[in-house]
Order: sequence, then C-alpha cells, then structure tokens
Amino acid sequence: MLVRITPYLFVLLWSSSFIASKTGLRDISPLMFVALRMAGCAVVLLSAMLLTRQSWRPLAGWRWLHCAIAGALLNAAALMAPHVGLLYAPAAQIALVQSLTPLLTAVFGVALLRERLRPRQWLGLAFGMAGVGLVVGQAAFESASRFRGLVLAFAGVLGIVSGTLWFGRFCRGVPLLPSATAQFLSACLVSSLGAWLLETPRVNWTEGSVAALAWTTIMTSLGGMCLYSVMLARGSAARVSANFYLVPGTAALLAWIFLGERLTPLALAGLIVASAGCWLVNAR
Repeated sequence: MLVRITPYLFVLLWSSSFIASKTGLRDISPLMFVALRMAGCAVVLLSAMLLTRQSWRPLAGWRWLHCAIAGALLNAAALMAPHVGLLYAPAAQIALVQSLTPLLTAVFGVALLRERLRPRQWLGLAFGMAGVGLVVGQAAFESASRFRGLVLAFAGVLGIVSGTLWFGRFCRGVPLLPSATAQFLSACLVSSLGAWLLETPRVNWTEGSVAALAWTTIMTSLGGMCLYSVMLARGSAARVSANFYLVPGTAALLAWIFLGERLTPLALAGLIVASAGCWLVNAR
C-alpha cells in the first residue's frame, strides 16, 4: 500500500513547494531562500546521522563525491534558477516547465543508463509533453518577463535531469541516510555560494517566511526528496521522473486555492493530457 501511494505523496509534496516558495519569496531573496532551506536539511540529516550512530562507510571509495554531485544538481541547481523564475512567472507555469523533466530523463536514460521503454511508455511521454505544451506554449508569449521566468525554470529542469541520471548511475547502492546527508551538505555549500556571489541577500523574518521555509525544508526537501530517492532506487529513472507530469496540475490547483492564481480551461486540458501520459508510463 505504501509503495503504491509513494508517487502520489511525492507529487503532492513537490507541488506544494511552489506555493510555499512563492509565499516565502515575498520576504526572502530567492537564492538565500534556497540556501537556508538546504542548510536546514543538512543540519537535520547530520543530527540524524550522529544520533543514530550511522556509519559513513557506505560513502567510501569516492561514493561520497558521487552523492555530493547528485545533491548539488538535484537540490541546488534544480532549485536556484526556478526560485528566481518565480519572481517573474506564476507558480503553476513554473511547475509546468519543470514537468519537461520526464521526457529529457527518458531520452538520456536510454542513451546513458541503457534503460528500455516500451512503445506505450514513449506514447505516454509524448502525451505528457503535449499537456505541458498546451499551457507553456501560450504562457511563453504573454510577456518578456514571464518568458524569462520560464527559461530559468527550464534551467532547473536540466539540474533535475542530470542529478537524476547521476544518482541512477552511481548512487543507487548507497543507504538512504548517508546518501541524503552528503547530497544536502553539497547542496547547502553550492546554494550558499550562489547567494553570496549572485545576489544581494535579503531576509525579513515574518510568520509567512518562517512557515514557508519550514514547510519546504521538512516536507518537500527532506520528505519529498527522500521519497524520490526511494523511488529511484526501486525503478528506472524515466519511470520515476514521469511523476513530474502530475505536478503542474496539482500545483495549479494549489495555486488557485492558496494564491488566487486562476486555473484556466487550457490548464485543465493540459492536466488531463499530462495525467494520461503519466498513467501510460507507469501502468504495468
């Protein structure tokens, strides 16, 4: 039962991060928001390693470096650019661009990891791409600033894809807690350097910013990415990343409820098509 609901729980947690981040960015600059989020994750995981007396041996033999690279890509590069993009584009549209992740992951997974996809799964990926295109295609031409936000969101997609493939190639055999600790320590370092070098950090501690940081740190980064790592350890990169096709519709619904962003008929159509694609990829 838990295995079956894991993908949907991941989708809900990942989708909620766009809404929480959009709220937090009212008071915290985007790269600093990511750096604080990664620092919180690193502290929690290091504490867990010490309290449970976990061994660092699974990270020996340069496996720590592979986990660090995967973490820098999955949790730093994948978040920094989209958080800047959230300043220019609605949360739902940023989520839509990020749902391009499965298509690129499948293509590179076949080429680099020698994973195989059935014709039905390729059809599902095409459906997902079409669902994304229904909304992103229109949004890209609405304004120059919105297009800039979507381009930044796509830069985050490249981080997710490369991090997913790196994890799938080098990190599947590493136990979850040591692997996650190495990943978030690396992500904390990279995002902190980014905040220091690429922006003028701004932090205004309010109830909303604290709540947004707490939610994205505990529920999304720790909870969501742990679920993602578990799914990657059990399945192919393409099949796991196909769950990202469900994120845009879920994020759009949450944005409508909590941020007042409208769920247009086109967005609803995109959700239906993308959901059908996800089902085709994941159906047994």
